[in-house]
Amino acid sequence: MHTGYELSHLAALEAESVHIFREVAATFERPVLLFSGGKDSAVLLHLARQAFWPAPLPFPLLHVDTGHNFDEVIAFRDHTADRTGARLLIAHVQDDIDAGRAVERPGGTRNPLQTTTLLRAIGEHRFDAVFGGARRDEEKARAKERVFSFRNRFGEWDPRAQRPEVWNLYNGRHRAGEHIRVFPLSNWTELDIWEYIDREAVELPSLYYAHRRRVVERDAMLLSATRFVSPAPGERVFETTVRFRTVGDATCTGCVESTADTPAKVIVEVAATRLTERGATRADDRISETGMEDRKREGYF
Repeated sequence: MHTGYELSHLAALEAESVHIFREVAATFERPVLLFSGGKDSAVLLHLARQAFWPAPLPFPLLHVDTGHNFDEVIAFRDHTADRTGARLLIAHVQDDIDAGRAVERPGGTRNPLQTTTLLRAIGEHRFDAVFGGARRDEEKARAKERVFSFRNRFGEWDPRAQRPEVWNLYNGRHRAGEHIRVFPLSNWTELDIWEYIDREAVELPSLYYAHRRRVVERDAMLLSATRFVSPAPGERVFETTVRFRTVGDATCTGCVESTADTPAKVIVEVAATRLTERGATRADDRISETGMEDRKREGYF
């Protein structure tokens, strides 16, 4: 009698991500993991710890802090670094604004300014591999990207000059000053992420679950009424029960009305939706049809 061994869908995704982490650790000298405190980076960190357990992480975490983050996310970021013992590096967008390397637009989001700060941090620490939590199902520009995404010495991405990845063989070859962006969650979906969070009991910031919040409706989105977002003339602030599907700069990240206060309830919601989390709740992705791709060419996440 023949008995086969078959991995579940989540186990197969987990195994692929663990393999990618180990491949990078064996190939590169100075990797770093981008950690925003969001759900994808929380899963990314959990997978990285799985890949190297019981040894500590062989690379630090890096957060590019816009200065306009949600308080809950910053608290979760610091708590997670303390809980896991990971070394946390923080690159502040404000430092680049003060130095004149980035120019803030009055009333605008700081999200595009993160590119300058990220590239500065990569150069200062001489990182040659940068783990990110991007997934192909999030947005069409990200759907084009390989697992190992080559960036030139200016941090630029050329979508027409990507390297083939046949049979999950990854090419990390690069010269001094160049680096590779690595995306272990490329083949995961938002539903996969939440099913894994549920299975592994991955800790998240509280704003991912339903809670009462004061919001303002703008451009068909609900933005949290915080010190970073004030109502414009004609807009009203009201309180409702919401949760966040993704986390970014508080000036451009919207929330959705929801009563899902557990991972199991979020899974039911996500399974029924037809909009990706970025398409539904990220105002910075609505700037143009090619907004994300244009920013990625310049060195964005």
